[in-house]
Amino acid sequence: MREHKETLYIHGKDMCVTSHRSLSLPIFQTSTFAFPTAEEGERRFAGEEQGYIYSRLGNPTVQALEEKTAAAEGGERALAFASGMAAASAIITALTKAGDHILCSNGLYGCTYGLLSLLQKKYNITHHFSNMRNEAEILNQIKPNTSCIFIETPINPTMRVIDLKMVSEAARRHGIPVVVDNTFSSPYLQQPLTLGCDIVLHSATKYLNGHGDMIGGIVVGNKNFIEELAYTVRKDMGGIMNPFDAWLLNRGLKTLHVRMDRHCSNAEQLVRCLKQHENVSEVFYPTDPAHPDYKVACNQMKKGGGVISFRIRGSKSDAMKMMNQLNLVKIAVSLGDAETLIQHPAAMTHSAIPPGDREAMGVDDRMVRLSVGLESWKDIWNDLEQSLDRL
Repeated sequence: MREHKETLYIHGKDMCVTSHRSLSLPIFQTSTFAFPTAEEGERRFAGEEQGYIYSRLGNPTVQALEEKTAAAEGGERALAFASGMAAASAIITALTKAGDHILCSNGLYGCTYGLLSLLQKKYNITHHFSNMRNEAEILNQIKPNTSCIFIETPINPTMRVIDLKMVSEAARRHGIPVVVDNTFSSPYLQQPLTLGCDIVLHSATKYLNGHGDMIGGIVVGNKNFIEELAYTVRKDMGGIMNPFDAWLLNRGLKTLHVRMDRHCSNAEQLVRCLKQHENVSEVFYPTDPAHPDYKVACNQMKKGGGVISFRIRGSKSDAMKMMNQLNLVKIAVSLGDAETLIQHPAAMTHSAIPPGDREAMGVDDRMVRLSVGLESWKDIWNDLEQSLDRL
C-alpha cells in the first residue's frame, strides 16, 4: 500500500507487468493503434469496449501520467494538455456558455487575463475580480449567471493567498464549481480538492516537471467532469500532450517532494536576507509572519513555496538595473526550474494587462518576481546582494 505522497510520486500505478517489466515508463510514440478485428474497432468507437484508438483520444504513456497526477491531487481523474493555457482554456470552455459570468481572484496570470478578455469580447462571457477576503464578499459578488469561480493561490506575482475552504463553502450554496490554479504550490504543498474545491489546474511546465524542458498542463477533478472534458473539449479542440512530454513530466514528478523541500528552504533563507536589505522596500512570501495572509497560508499550505516577489526601493529603471546586474540568477519568465530565475511582471508576464487593472492587482513597476532554484541559497543571495548593493 502506498500511503505517502513521496512514494506515489515515484511509483504511481505499476506498469511493469504490462510493459515487459520496464522500470522506466515506456514511451508509446504512436499516433494510432491497430484493432485485432473490425468488430473490436467498432466497439471501441461506440464506447462499449475499453482500449486505445488514436493518441488524441488516449495514449498509455499519457494515461499513466494522468493516473499518477490524479492520485497526487486526491482527485478521481486527470487530463493532460499541451500547455497550462490549453488546460485553462479547456476548463473555461467546458464550464461556460455565451452570456455567462466568471468570478476571479484579484490577480491572474497575464495569459489567463487575456483569455478572459477574448471570451468577453467574442462571447460576452464577463468576468470581474474579487479580493475574496470573506464569505459575505463572495456571496455579494456571485450573479445569477455566474458559472464558475476561478482562483490562483498564491496569486501570481503578489503572493496573496485565498482561503479555499471558505470560498468553496460559499460557492456550494449556489452550486458553482471552484477552479484553482495550483501551479505555484504543486500538490506537495497544497491540495485544493481536499479543501472542497472542484477542479485543479496546473501549468505542468513548472514545478511538476521541474527541469524546464517541456511544456504541459494538467486538469484534475471528479470522474464525470473529466470524462466530459476528455470526450468533448480535449477531443474536439485537440490540445493534447504528446507521449514524450508525458514521459518527461513523469520523470520530473519522481523528485517533486525533494525539489519542493529545497525550493522552500532556499526561499525561506532568501526572504530573511531580502527583508534586511536597505534597497528592498517590501517582500511578499506566503509563510512570512508579516504577510497579510500568513494564517491562511499556514492552514492550507505545507510550506510557502519557491516564489518570492519583492519591491525595489526606487523606480522601474532601478528594478531593471538590478536584474541586469545579476550573474548567477537568470532573467526568464518561467518558474519551478532547478535554476533561479527572475523577471519583471509588469513588463513581462503581466504586460498584456492594462496598467490600471495591473496596479489594482498590486503589480507595479517596482516589483520583481524571483523563482528560487535548487542552488546553494548562499550563492543565490551573494548574486542578489551584489546587485542590490550597486543600486
